[in-house]
Amino acid sequence: MRTRVKFCGITRPGDARLAGELGVDAIGLIFATASKRRVDIDTARAISTAVPPMVSTVALFMNNEPQLIERVLRGVRPQLLQFHGNETEIECQRWELPYLRAIPMRSVDDAEAYSALYPSAAGFVLDSHQAGAAGGSGAAFDWTKVPAQLSRPWLLAGGLCPSSIADAIAATHPWGVDVSSGIESSPGIKDGEKMLRFVQEVHRVDHA
Repeated sequence: MRTRVKFCGITRPGDARLAGELGVDAIGLIFATASKRRVDIDTARAISTAVPPMVSTVALFMNNEPQLIERVLRGVRPQLLQFHGNETEIECQRWELPYLRAIPMRSVDDAEAYSALYPSAAGFVLDSHQAGAAGGSGAAFDWTKVPAQLSRPWLLAGGLCPSSIADAIAATHPWGVDVSSGIESSPGIKDGEKMLRFVQEVHRVDHA
């Protein structure tokens, strides 16, 4: 099975273009107030226009005001939403777009039970942040906590980088992987060489 790849925390159009050239499946634009990689709507619009066809744009929110989400949907037109805060299932699905629900694996003991609270989710992101904290810390969680089976596709996030991604995929067998700080030279500034090496490592493991 092919492991899908999402590059999150994109802040520059050039990084979005390179992600597409490398064959990445999706790029993430962060609107969470607490994130070091937060972008405004004008910047997000410029990035989204640089995204090649067949690459999805994901808008990430964390307890944002509905008015901001509405402006993002109108101005950026993402194909997928991602929620990392205290949003209920009703709040996630009200926008009538497919969404991913983040599961804070440092705070949740039973990811399968947590996922059952969001039956309308298109998939899940198993991330290393604690509940109420922003992601992108670069720290991994205990991979033994990954449930044997989730009812929908899920992405592994947290502490991934070119040198760790092979072990991560071998240990957890995710549907996809979601990386941000592990391919950066500084918060929000992606490193082209790390981006390339990350994708190469995913392909190497998939074809092994």
